[in-house]
Amino acid sequence: MEGGPVAVVGAGSWGTTVAAIVSHNAPTVLWGRNPELVERITVSHENDVYLPGIALPESLRATTDPREACDGAQAVLMAVPSHGFRGVLRTIAPFVGPDVPVVSLAKGLEPETLMRMSEVVCDVLPAHDPGRVAVLTGPNLAREIAEQQPAASVIACRDEATARLLQRLCMTDTFRVYTNPDVVGCEIAGVVKNVIAIAAGTAAGLGYGDNTLAALITRGLAEIARLGVALGGEPLTFAGLAGLGDLVATCTSAKSRNRRVGFELGRGRSLDDIVADSTMVAEGVRSTAAVLELAARVGVELPIAEMVGAVLYRGRRPADLVPELMLREAKAELHGLS
Repeated sequence: MEGGPVAVVGAGSWGTTVAAIVSHNAPTVLWGRNPELVERITVSHENDVYLPGIALPESLRATTDPREACDGAQAVLMAVPSHGFRGVLRTIAPFVGPDVPVVSLAKGLEPETLMRMSEVVCDVLPAHDPGRVAVLTGPNLAREIAEQQPAASVIACRDEATARLLQRLCMTDTFRVYTNPDVVGCEIAGVVKNVIAIAAGTAAGLGYGDNTLAALITRGLAEIARLGVALGGEPLTFAGLAGLGDLVATCTSAKSRNRRVGFELGRGRSLDDIVADSTMVAEGVRSTAAVLELAARVGVELPIAEMVGAVLYRGRRPADLVPELMLREAKAELHGLS
């Protein structure tokens, strides 16, 4: 119900950051599965695993109890990676009312079903109003936002009143939030940009410079837009924060998990070693296969994503990625969508 607490489900870096933001506007409860981490957040007001050195608001509560987090909440924000999203949502489902807005903070596809996270919400909560299922997305590197550096984001939601409610809950002096009714376009942009970021990181790891990066970002945006429009997204979405904005941040920042994976691949490390060294999920590693399968389903060509998939899953050399893209058949640009 409006005016009640807000539940943020998932105590990783982004979930903790969003919980800290929302706690400025409403009582907020952060749910995590690790009792020791939850206890330290409660006592020391710091997530020392995912955001070491960041002081969290003293008003922010943390719990391992899904009922305590979600029962009576005016909104539930799901900060759970795509591969675990359905399972956690099933855990909290008994405590989420049918009219309560549910917001996905994840940027991935469910591997088995190729569903976007908003589709997973509607599947797990069939009595829920789809218009009250939303997405928070944009160029949002968690640590910078936790440090209260200026940033902007998008709430994608079909119901305008729900979008405005969520906008009020998430907006602060340093975190500006826009609304957009294009849930499909915003979600697809958030998913595919992770794949392009792996390509950008690989190019950097191989020693290529800014011209190569600019080409990958621009042509990557064309791939994002092609797939997004084919699935029902609005073309203008991909020129905004959820599209170009998020793509630029993820492809250029050393803080980007997906770019880091690509960078280490370009330097010659194995994917298994790279993943084993990280405490945080790089969604692109898991979602590239699902993106390619989804693109094949709707007949959309994604050459950059295809090369990333070949490197991740089929043993292709990272050094082949850029040259093979350069040697593709010459085409007209066609406004960046060819």
